[in-house]
Amino acid sequence: MSVSELARSIIESPTLRLNEEARLLRERGEPVIHLGIGEPKNKTPITAILSSAAKLSQGDVKYCPTDGTPSLKKAIIRYTEERYDKVIAPENVIVSAGAKQAIFNLLYCIVNPQDEVVILAPYWVSYPEMVKMVYGVPVIVTPEDGSFHPRMGEIERAVGSNTKAIIVNSPNNPSGLVFREEFIAQIVDFCERKKIYLIMDDIYHQLVFDGNRAAPAYQFTTRDLEDSRVIVVNGIAKLYGMTGFRIGWSVAPRKLVEVMTNVQAQTTSCSSPVMQAGAEGALLGLQSVVEGLRLSIQNNRDVIMRELSSFTGVKTHKPEGTFYCLPDFRAYNQNSVELSRFLLKRALVVTVPGREFGMEGHLRLSFSGTVKDVTEGIARIKWALDPNSPNDIYIGDRKLIRDWL
Repeated sequence: MSVSELARSIIESPTLRLNEEARLLRERGEPVIHLGIGEPKNKTPITAILSSAAKLSQGDVKYCPTDGTPSLKKAIIRYTEERYDKVIAPENVIVSAGAKQAIFNLLYCIVNPQDEVVILAPYWVSYPEMVKMVYGVPVIVTPEDGSFHPRMGEIERAVGSNTKAIIVNSPNNPSGLVFREEFIAQIVDFCERKKIYLIMDDIYHQLVFDGNRAAPAYQFTTRDLEDSRVIVVNGIAKLYGMTGFRIGWSVAPRKLVEVMTNVQAQTTSCSSPVMQAGAEGALLGLQSVVEGLRLSIQNNRDVIMRELSSFTGVKTHKPEGTFYCLPDFRAYNQNSVELSRFLLKRALVVTVPGREFGMEGHLRLSFSGTVKDVTEGIARIKWALDPNSPNDIYIGDRKLIRDWL
């Protein structure tokens, strides 16, 4: 079969691959614990279900405007005013099939071949591949001090004449870090002065802990939205547990939204009006569901930190947001891919190799599931790796003896 060089260069999504491996193992009856997936276990808000059901019951599900239904855009405008203190117009909003499509469409519309996009490590696995898919060049900036905190000096040195955009994700997937306000202020000022697009992936912006706050980039620019280089991407998947609805959006200057709409019209035409109705129901419904999820996830964060703290040789940074942590397992294996495969085979625990996020030797662990999954999952990992842990363990109804340490 003949396929393009570009298509061959794009790697398989590691998270989706692991999801499939876990599904197949579970179908065979294996008691797999999934600490790899970034998917909250809370149910879809009833207001979203009712809104989608009402739309579907009309029996008239047809094409809708490419940039989103007027009523959903109105809800996004209200959400932006309430959460970002930013007044925007319908022409500044485009609805897409998830935040992932929103980011891809955005890159497609601003990046020319060989343009560079700066990506801060640790980063979401899809950023570099998306940049390559639009014939751009991903430029990875990794903190020199080994932390997860980006430094403006390092970013400035990475920016050149071909730099078109910088992607910032705070709260950060995979580290759980919330970037400091002074950093957001600095990078906004830098991008506005250099006329570089600043893409703020804000999908986790309300999932913060311990009184932290994810500072909105709009807070640090005095420019009108039409003249600003700040673009905000968001969606309903993470905050409302609606990952399968695939509804996200971008807030950007009108001229850019017009171009993105033209591109989207030639690909997906529009997002499902049934799913858009659900998104509208979530945004306009009781927001206590978000706070309930945040508190549940914060409790899970505390549990996983407690369990990891007794793990010999593992270095951790306490997450300030999201539902991920990125512990350093180099004391056990420098190769995170090998380690992840070993844990799936021996302990039946799904993890994601840190290499996929630009952090070799680390593993991304998700604590979006139940407390039981978190505690048992870490216990299995500890049993498989730590010689100071007991030599036997029950996994499901089987007693296993560790014979490799």
